[in-house]
Amino acid sequence: MGRTRWLNAEEKRAWTALRTTYALLHQRMDQQLKRDAGLSHLQYEILVRLGAAPDGELRMAELACAVSNSKSGLTYQIDRLEQAGLVRRRACESDVRAVYAGLTDAGTALLERAAPAHVALVRELLIDVLTPAQLRALADGLGEANRRMQAAGECG
Repeated sequence: MGRTRWLNAEEKRAWTALRTTYALLHQRMDQQLKRDAGLSHLQYEILVRLGAAPDGELRMAELACAVSNSKSGLTYQIDRLEQAGLVRRRACESDVRAVYAGLTDAGTALLERAAPAHVALVRELLIDVLTPAQLRALADGLGEANRRMQAAGECG
């Protein structure tokens, strides 16, 4: 087993900034979405992914990967969204093990109402704070880390 490569000061600064920024962004977005739309940030992300999918639906396993959630955790969220009339489930005709989640008209309408304030908050807290060069560097760096993690995981 090799020696531990401890983080140097600049690496630690980057790691701390990422962790702290993510936690604060998630907290603020969750608060805003609960207040304005009655949704958690995760529920909003589920609706966004379904809204962007062909025919407004995805296999549950694919959706779990897309929102970085466990299958059981996603099932719980879909149960709640289904009870609220925002999503529907259907069995796959060709694979009895597969289930699809789909956006309902009510889910689409709520997403359309919630999105403008959510995007405004994302702009206020992150996008408009950074220069174009910083945004490119952020997207490039985190994009590469994301690609590597997905390639190594079951959702890749």
